[in-house]
Amino acid sequence: MIYVGLTGWGDHDSLYDGKVQPRDKLKEYSSHFPTVEVDASFYAVQPVKNAVRWVQDTPESFQFIVKAYQGMTGHQRGEIPFKDKNEMFQAYKESLKPYIEANKHAMTLFQFPPWFDCRRENVDYLRWCREQMDGIDCALEFRHQSWFAGEMRERTLDFMKEENWIHSICDEPQAGEGSIPTVLEPTSEQKVLVRFHGRNVHGWNKKGRGQEWREVRYLYRYNETELKEWARKMEKLEERTAKVYALFNNNSGGDASDNARQMVDLLRIEYSGLNPRQLDLF
Repeated sequence: MIYVGLTGWGDHDSLYDGKVQPRDKLKEYSSHFPTVEVDASFYAVQPVKNAVRWVQDTPESFQFIVKAYQGMTGHQRGEIPFKDKNEMFQAYKESLKPYIEANKHAMTLFQFPPWFDCRRENVDYLRWCREQMDGIDCALEFRHQSWFAGEMRERTLDFMKEENWIHSICDEPQAGEGSIPTVLEPTSEQKVLVRFHGRNVHGWNKKGRGQEWREVRYLYRYNETELKEWARKMEKLEERTAKVYALFNNNSGGDASDNARQMVDLLRIEYSGLNPRQLDLF
């Protein structure tokens, strides 16, 4: 099965047509797509009550891909707001309980920064992270090409299989050492993740932080030829793993939801068990 969705549900105006209140956006979102990435969990470990509400707002079969908190992946600037890393991981795992108990946790996504390169201490940290997550399904996404350069490609894939990491396969600009190639290899027979970051080479390497940087970095609209090529790739992945999750992250110009709906059409998928569409009720 291929599950197509978006990274977040708040900023997709073409889905809501200005007629949906912010508190109802996830309900409306889950009438279009069967999965979503929770991006808020990257910026702060979310209160359990948030996950409870989001679980309640979505249909029974809906699946959440919950991003790891930035302190867990080395993005955090300055001190983490916890006594130590053990307490940080424990708080994060507590925040996942509503998803897990409702059978709506597809995976937690550990996306590491461009400076997290392939060296022994980082490999050791990945092992430690996996131990801390207590068997919870976790996906691993790199942003430094050293993990897939030359002979390291197969060694990295073997490591991910041994440590039970789900592979987060990326479509992103090929823009130097801070980007990775598309490696179409699942590391689990159960799940694989594909994330579409766009192909804006100039924006990818633009210096900066915050919203302005993101608006440039992810400004890209996939054309039909590119989407058709990826539809074929995902069908091939589906032959090798039970569930393929595909998330569009190219939303700086509002293109993600349109591209995702195009992909659903190209794959000829009709999802069942979605929420009723609120906009169709009037």
